[in-house]
Amino acid sequence: MAEQRDDERDRRDVRGGGEDAGQARASSRRRSVRPEEARAWEELVATARRTVAEGLVVGTSGNVSVRVGDTVLVTPSGVPYDRLTPGDVTGVDLDGRQVLGTLVPTSELPMHLAVHRTTDARAVVHTHAVHATAVSTLVTELPLIHYMAAALGGPVRVAPYATYGTDELAAHMLRALAGRSGCLLQNHGTVTYGATLDQAYDRTAQLEWMCRLWLTATSVPGLTPSLLSGRQLAEVRERLRGYGQRS
Repeated sequence: MAEQRDDERDRRDVRGGGEDAGQARASSRRRSVRPEEARAWEELVATARRTVAEGLVVGTSGNVSVRVGDTVLVTPSGVPYDRLTPGDVTGVDLDGRQVLGTLVPTSELPMHLAVHRTTDARAVVHTHAVHATAVSTLVTELPLIHYMAAALGGPVRVAPYATYGTDELAAHMLRALAGRSGCLLQNHGTVTYGATLDQAYDRTAQLEWMCRLWLTATSVPGLTPSLLSGRQLAEVRERLRGYGQRS
């Protein structure tokens, strides 16, 4: 809730004409939106709206980014996704300098940029999904309750808690993502990335489903769910290499 209030205040400052001289100079250096960025923005907004529609985000509590060349398009801070328009394109370079738009970028920009700088990600999805966040408060790693953990690179780790929007949180997240394409953030939510927005989103949905599955299985009194071994997971990882249609 504090995050949402801070985001909304940031947005009012920008839209209300509260820019100082430095911000005004920065605005003058921002460039026009390229066609490929306009298309990517449309896909980003659709993905962000999907996180709300499918219950992974409440209000503006999550964020989405997609990389186009050396520009990272991100959801702006505190703006409901159903209000975003083609004219609201918000983009930064890999150093975090705003190059597109006037809306303040998401408060989780350090986290998104950390992923884009250090992995081959083209898209990142961050949510506050209920079951995944619940699991993040209980364990340091999601138990191997289902073989789809292999699709995320292996057992899903939980990054230690740090205040949202900080470099400390971004550093914790990167360590949890080592060799993985998704992780949980303790008392916070999820982060996944992929080669496309669809892939990043699907990994988020899959992670939330696995967390819900584990919570459901462990809620049966007197019984303990069976878990997969590392060897079994490795076998699945190998089979997944040939999964899907071939062109």
